[in-house]
Amino acid sequence: MSPIPSPPAEPDDDAAAYTGLEADGAARLARERGWSEVRQLEPGSIITMEYRAGRLNFEVDGGTVARSWKG
Repeated sequence: MSPIPSPPAEPDDDAAAYTGLEADGAARLARERGWSEVRQLEPGSIITMEYRAGRLNFEVDGGTVARSWKG
């Protein structure tokens, strides 16, 4: 049987630090800090709940990050 691969390491970064930033600038900064995927969502969006290492989620309201979380 093949070994189970280890998930990639996530950046040592505080997801909450993006709250209040302009969305496009926050996404650019997140990629510079090593996040492999940045997902921008509207408030109340229906999303899948699977956890993906290396992904940062932004809830964007009026062009500003209102909430951010890993996975």
